[in-house]
Amino acid sequence: MRLITYNVNGIRAAFTKDFLGWLKTADPDIICIQESKAGNDQIDIESLEKLGYHSYWHSAVKKGYSGVGIASKIKPNHVEYGCGIESYDNEGRIIRADFDGFSAISVYVPSASNIERLDFKMQFCHDFLEYIKNLKKEIPNLIISGDFNICHEAIDIHNPVGLKNVSGFLPMEREWMTNFINECELIDSFRFFNNEPDHYTWWSYRQNSRERNKGWRLDYNFTSYGLKDKLSRAVILKEAIHSDHCPALLELDL
Repeated sequence: MRLITYNVNGIRAAFTKDFLGWLKTADPDIICIQESKAGNDQIDIESLEKLGYHSYWHSAVKKGYSGVGIASKIKPNHVEYGCGIESYDNEGRIIRADFDGFSAISVYVPSASNIERLDFKMQFCHDFLEYIKNLKKEIPNLIISGDFNICHEAIDIHNPVGLKNVSGFLPMEREWMTNFINECELIDSFRFFNNEPDHYTWWSYRQNSRERNKGWRLDYNFTSYGLKDKLSRAVILKEAIHSDHCPALLELDL
């Protein structure tokens, strides 16, 4: 099974950059989308259906903001929109699709590029950790995919010294991610296969950052320990250019 996570930074804009052509070639069984920036009535669901995808979208109340989705060639047994906390659900941060034997979650952790949002981001992170711990009691095999807006280790960012006081690489954010992985008993699938530097999923639009590979690894496919023996491959698809992010692929023998 091929699963991709992708912050598209606007699904409508991505469609104008041949997102559908790329999707047909990449051919994931499941794609978890973040930052759709669109209501359900603004997304070309029919074109996704023509490629064989059932798609489900959890949009923000605020137009043109945030939003997550899951498109799957396998029809889910159930789709859960949000986590039951109004302040997050109003921003379209979490969607879950339940399948036989596992569930896939698409999550878009708030950014704190506006530092006034840091408290909100950290509260979301705290609540999301508890949400996953409780969910695992019911659904032990989880794939948690999305834009976490956090680089976990120094290897995950191009300038760890110079950016140590910037949100996305703050000590408290990194500590939270360590706790999240440990307490929820998760595997960072990309690092399970690859411990080399210079692999990123987001680049600023400024200063030719992508061409110079001055990036951040913000996008993850985490899996429960129970899926460890099923992991077969995890790679970053940096050749896909529809966004300031790029997709991350996970393959499992399911």
